[in-house]
Amino acid sequence: MSPSSFGFDKIVPNLGTNPFGSSKQGTAPGGPNVPAERAVVDCAVYVDGARVPGQRNHRTALEYVRSRGEGFVWIGLFEPDARQMAGIAEIFGLHELVSEDATAGGQRPKLERYDDTLVLNLRTVDYREHDSVKSAKEIVATGDILIVASHEFVLTVRHGDFGGLAHLRSHMEERPELLTLGPSAVMHAVADHIVDAYIMVADAVEVDVEELESVVFSPNENLEIEHIYLLKREALELKHTITPLGTPLRRLTQDEFEVVAPEIRHYFRDVLDHHTLVAEDVTGYDERLTSLVNAAIARAGNKQNQDMRRISAWVAIAAVPTMIAGIYGMNFDNMPDLHFKYGYYAVLAFMLAICVFLYWLFRRNKWL
Repeated sequence: MSPSSFGFDKIVPNLGTNPFGSSKQGTAPGGPNVPAERAVVDCAVYVDGARVPGQRNHRTALEYVRSRGEGFVWIGLFEPDARQMAGIAEIFGLHELVSEDATAGGQRPKLERYDDTLVLNLRTVDYREHDSVKSAKEIVATGDILIVASHEFVLTVRHGDFGGLAHLRSHMEERPELLTLGPSAVMHAVADHIVDAYIMVADAVEVDVEELESVVFSPNENLEIEHIYLLKREALELKHTITPLGTPLRRLTQDEFEVVAPEIRHYFRDVLDHHTLVAEDVTGYDERLTSLVNAAIARAGNKQNQDMRRISAWVAIAAVPTMIAGIYGMNFDNMPDLHFKYGYYAVLAFMLAICVFLYWLFRRNKWL
């Protein structure tokens, strides 16, 4: 799945920000009357693989392509609201279900076809940097990218902090032979970029798993089991995000869609191969963390048993002088050696000897 298959370098995902200052998903800043252009991050026309100079909105860009009968429009959107998406859907003739998916976010990875329009929904993942798993509050953050591709246009709708699409566009513009393949080349590049991010996030999570493994199996380290539960929850979220994408990718490699160029279909196989590998890795992390939970529980139980043995040993040591002192503390006149001149010192010596012997015995048996 390497981008080098198309001749450009791997693009490292970075945390993006809402270019319009809104952090609320699916809501445009400024209220419901904000025009659709406010949700547009970039809008460009590409003819023969080259970006056509000039500034255009989504309406004029599509008119330009249709008037020339060649090229396509690539529009990048960030968290459009329902009103904004309705305006864009009207211009591009999108099905109302596509508009709903574009504004809702949180959709399961899927591939749908509406006449000559192909809709691919992908889940994105971001890794939250932290000094240690034991100090982390969140490790993996998820988002969505919806790709709507037709012969005349391709829309990329992003929800969440996943970044790198602007850099991806720049890289593709430096390789016009990619863009000459049409909107399906953009669909492949975005899917490839997202699966690359899966691999990098999975590698980072593996480092966290190894950190916890070293702590759990180290006799001198203390670990709260909640830390393992946190990472297991994040690994499970990662698994549920990554694994379902296999079915849409498999369809893109097997089914023939008019929108997808034959050359691109072969490259989707590479994306599918890498996705399969990372999905297997993430499943393995979940299983390893389950084993870690069991090991941590067993270790906690063993430590509890050791503590109980230690307490029991000290109680036994303390019981001997307590018992002797209790016997000679009874108020009876006729008791053996009650008036013995050195009885007090003899009893103290006897109690000390018994305590020392018991201490040595418990230490020998590793109870103390």
